[in-house]
Amino acid sequence: MKNIFVLLVLFSTIACSGSGPAEETSYLINPVEFKEMMANQDIIVLDVRTPGEVSEGVIGTPLIINYQDDNFKEKISGLDKSKTYMVYCKGGGRSGNTKSLMDKSGFNNVYDLDGGITAWKSAGFLTE
Repeated sequence: MKNIFVLLVLFSTIACSGSGPAEETSYLINPVEFKEMMANQDIIVLDVRTPGEVSEGVIGTPLIINYQDDNFKEKISGLDKSKTYMVYCKGGGRSGNTKSLMDKSGFNNVYDLDGGITAWKSAGFLTE
């Protein structure tokens, strides 16, 4: 029994030693974290909502790429992969899908606003 315990400890140590996949570089963040990060001028805020949704207000001065456009994937893949992006939509679904697409396309740092602009407004933050 003692040998099994030693083996389990040894295995868990090896499994957690960092020799596995690269550390995740995209994150789901709340509205407060999103607002704090917007102060960094090197970060690009990416709005993936429809034009009708965008007309109701935006967060900051975003780059707008409509998730429903036929060439959405091409537009996303044409972005600078070395930049840091903070992406949002209305409720979090499209931005989550966009984050996944960006991860698979080799982007280094992508942050997704948990709950989208709806959560942003619920937190008491204004749109422009």
